[in-house]
Amino acid sequence: MGSAAPDDPEARAPPQNEKSSTMATPPARRPLQPRPETARRREEILRAAIATFGAKGYKGPLSDIAEQVGMTHAGVLHYFGSKSALLLEVLKFRDFEDVEDLPAHHMPGDAGLFRHLVKTAFLNARRAGIVQAFTVLSSEAVTDGHPARSFFEERYANLRAEVADAFRVMCADEGIDAPETVDRAAASILAVMDGLQTQWLLDPTAVELGETTEFAIEAIVAQVLSPRSTPLSDAPDGTGTD
Repeated sequence: MGSAAPDDPEARAPPQNEKSSTMATPPARRPLQPRPETARRREEILRAAIATFGAKGYKGPLSDIAEQVGMTHAGVLHYFGSKSALLLEVLKFRDFEDVEDLPAHHMPGDAGLFRHLVKTAFLNARRAGIVQAFTVLSSEAVTDGHPARSFFEERYANLRAEVADAFRVMCADEGIDAPETVDRAAASILAVMDGLQTQWLLDPTAVELGETTEFAIEAIVAQVLSPRSTPLSDAPDGTGTD
């Protein structure tokens, strides 16, 4: 995943002098924390990349990013090595911001997970740039050879599993058996969140991102914990659910 597309000259860093493969391997060391100035510059580049990728997708030129932070094209690559590596760091940075204030930087594994998702939706309504970058890049990632495809495949697989597990914990807390629909419900919650973000980006005045996300998640959770028949359950074509 870290390799860049061969037809993208911007994705390649300037050549480095290679060391002899016969050199002795030094003992493993604890990774050093970046210096404050390095960490600050990396974050500036990441935020500039969010703006560029959000507006132009992965094809957005590194020169745009470099100009925003007062650096050269080579200077940006000095911090991240390649354009594809920068893209992946942008996505990881975005995800980390969602859990930065949570214990161990991880979503809870019970009902708190659903409250966190709702809170995130309300937060997203105040950070359109990050939401747009995620929406554009996740859409692009379905194409063959996109450098973020594996990232999103793994991300959605992990999120579906975490949401489904949270459903099972909630069912156990309620003293009920988890229905077979928990996996569908988990995928539905993620789909609702992403779909509402797209609608909101297209017309923020037509969709209340936080409130509508909360409504949808509450409806899905309620149907898992206390399934009820709906008019769709008796669909004459047999497509209704039990």
